Amino acid sequence: MKNVKRFIAAMLLVLLPLFCSITASADSGPKPSVKVSFEGLSDELCYATLLSANKSTGPASVWDGTEENARHNGNERYSRLPYGYEIWKAFVEYEDQDGFYFLQEIWQVNETKELDWNYYPPNPFKVLLYFPESGRFLVSDTYERYAFDSYFSVELTGNEGTAENGNIRLYRSYDYGREAVSLVVRIIITIAIELVIAGLFGYRKRRQWMILVGVNTATQIVLNVLLNVINYNSGHQAFAVNYIIFEFFVIIIEAVIFRLFLCEDCSDKKMGRRAVIYALVANVVSLIGGIWLAEWIPGVF
Repeated sequence: MKNVKRFIAAMLLVLLPLFCSITASADSGPKPSVKVSFEGLSDELCYATLLSANKSTGPASVWDGTEENARHNGNERYSRLPYGYEIWKAFVEYEDQDGFYFLQEIWQVNETKELDWNYYPPNPFKVLLYFPESGRFLVSDTYERYAFDSYFSVELTGNEGTAENGNIRLYRSYDYGREAVSLVVRIIITIAIELVIAGLFGYRKRRQWMILVGVNTATQIVLNVLLNVINYNSGHQAFAVNYIIFEFFVIIIEAVIFRLFLCEDCSDKKMGRRAVIYALVANVVSLIGGIWLAEWIPGVF
């Protein structure tokens, strides 16, 4: 019983710095985002925004009628914005048939082919395109975010695209294939790290490796599938926090299994302690390695 208490205390000491490194405040962490790509959009000058069902979301809001709060580069307060009064005015004067609001956020999309509202995007929303050279508007139907980071695409041919009576259609374009590949890569890297550490602990026999591969594969599949679901619905910060919490339980589970099955002689307390220490070291190293790799290879982690 004393050894179990010591093990849990050691785990908490090891993981405490990781918890402390995740700061919290009223507005900390990533926010949901809406990203729209415009496939086939020509190079004709084009601006885009998301219309909102509400008059404000986060710092974005409708114009209150005062020149001081008019968001265009003719206003000294917003001189760095890449569009002027005429563009801003066109969006302000646009009247949506469903009463959606313009929140004074504008993107020039003819070069980037993308609108990325990554801080308190409206929900529900409409996409509105404006072509100043022709004075033409294209607007979408109403859509809602479907994930923490929601990806949409608009298929366009020239400037007309899927426009029917001035309307455009959005398609969900979340890259599930990429996420599946990322999941497999994470699992393989984690198991590889833990097997290297197993060799350093002297676990090199075929039977031991079969146990290690089997247990690590099972725990890592469950762990990473859960983390993928959390990342999809709640974002990267929730992913990181739950990564640490889930890893704690993985260590407990693997320590018990390795203590029972990895030792050649389960009655040998020294062998038992080595199995438990291995579970702790291997998982902490893979946890730290995973967090580090998440910063350097965000497309995989």
